[in-house]
Amino acid sequence: MSDSQVLIDNIDKIHTTQMGMDRIKRNLNLDTVDVVGYCKDLILNKNCDIYRQGKNWYCEIDNVRLTVNSYSYTIITAHIVK
Repeated sequence: MSDSQVLIDNIDKIHTTQMGMDRIKRNLNLDTVDVVGYCKDLILNKNCDIYRQGKNWYCEIDNVRLTVNSYSYTIITAHIVK
């Protein structure tokens, strides 16, 4: 099973902390209440490039990169890639 499939199979475990939610909103300039839902939608998009490096998964789509801890499924941060 590929790394991306492992993350997708465990999509229901993905979550973040309040600080993570604030950081993601700020970094991506989001105005949504459901930050985790927004991130899950990005991960499930067929164009999302998912790869694992060390203890984290990186999910890249368009100009956004999400960082997800591979053990706890916590969304650590998100950045706009330039």
